[in-house]
Amino acid sequence: MTETGTPTSAGFDAPPLRRLRYFHGQMLGARDFQREQDYHREKLKLRMRCLLGYGVVCGLFVEPVPWDDDCPPGEHPAAADPVTAGPAAADPAAEADEQSTAPGERGAEPEHTERKAKVRITSGLAVDCDGNEVVVRGGCVVDLWKALPPGERDTDTVWVGIRYAERPVEPTRAVYNDACADTSDCEYGWTEECYKICVTGCEPPVDDRCDTCCSPCDHKVLWLARIDCVDWHQPVRRHQIHMNVRRPFGRHLPTVITGINWIHGHTYTIDEAKALLGTQDEDGGLVVRFSADVRTDCLRPGVVELQVIEGGSGRNASTWYMGGAFAGPDAECDEFTRSFRYRQTTRETLQDGDRVMITVRAAFILDRCCRPVDGTHVGGRVPTIDADTAYSDAGCDLPPSGIGPWTSGTGAGGDVFESWFFVKER
Repeated sequence: MTETGTPTSAGFDAPPLRRLRYFHGQMLGARDFQREQDYHREKLKLRMRCLLGYGVVCGLFVEPVPWDDDCPPGEHPAAADPVTAGPAAADPAAEADEQSTAPGERGAEPEHTERKAKVRITSGLAVDCDGNEVVVRGGCVVDLWKALPPGERDTDTVWVGIRYAERPVEPTRAVYNDACADTSDCEYGWTEECYKICVTGCEPPVDDRCDTCCSPCDHKVLWLARIDCVDWHQPVRRHQIHMNVRRPFGRHLPTVITGINWIHGHTYTIDEAKALLGTQDEDGGLVVRFSADVRTDCLRPGVVELQVIEGGSGRNASTWYMGGAFAGPDAECDEFTRSFRYRQTTRETLQDGDRVMITVRAAFILDRCCRPVDGTHVGGRVPTIDADTAYSDAGCDLPPSGIGPWTSGTGAGGDVFESWFFVKER
């Protein structure tokens, strides 16, 4: 035990917190005031990432740029340059690579037509994994070809992101020179917090840390979108932009249900329901897919439950439970899985008018960090597997975040995933 309370754990990623202690007759220099600024900034960043988390807070949507909107009104010309967007300082190495790439070489700029593969990042706020606030005012236009490193231009899939940056501004003439160091006549008097646009053709790594507070931060870029099938000579279309790669603001990214192999609320024939439930087919069954790995040892009897509510023109509303079991994966062989299959193991038959209730107790299914799956079936909008949208003819095509497709979850974690389908004879 130490009397001063000095941290003894080397794993906590935070600098020593020392604040200036004033006393009468004290001599203060620029270094002292800079350290006091650093103290308050580090405290704010520590509080932000440990109590609240990091990710996109609001805005920062990636949108296509129309044919005739390459230079939108009110935008500063520099905003069209993703290296200087926002107003982050330019990267000399990137400019050197751009100038050194000769026409005809791999990754060289196409000459026979004008580049039109551009996207717009709307205004918004994000917090990176260090706790820095990234503010985009007014948005910016990104030329994907120019922003992409020359060595990665042989791809048609790119990722667009943003990261925190700083630059010195407002040169000021010094009244006194520093006697202990060489100083110029002018020094920058302010530091402007800005941002830098990042574009890559390589799939970015995923932040798989269970604790984003104490462990070091290695992923400084906040990725906003993946753009598929890019044609450098054609404008980017909205269907090519996939923004589900972005991280919502929070302490951790909850595991959610991203797909099921039945249509919620749909009506199936008796034969279709049998095939779906795997009544007579060992390879059949209900399939549930997750956004990340879950522990296979959590897939135990009782976690999934099938209940049938009898229908028909006569006496109805009686209920009975349909026996079932997990058909894979094997917990002894695979510690984690991204999906499971649950099939009927008894021979009860469904009749015209029945309703099959499917319950998945998500609070009992844990992910790699031993956190429960966020399973609330919000609006019944979880899409069918390999489908882009949920089966629905009503409004609310996108979840409240504005980023689709729909998944389960409200951010609270746990809860119960409920769904059903109806059975008709024909």
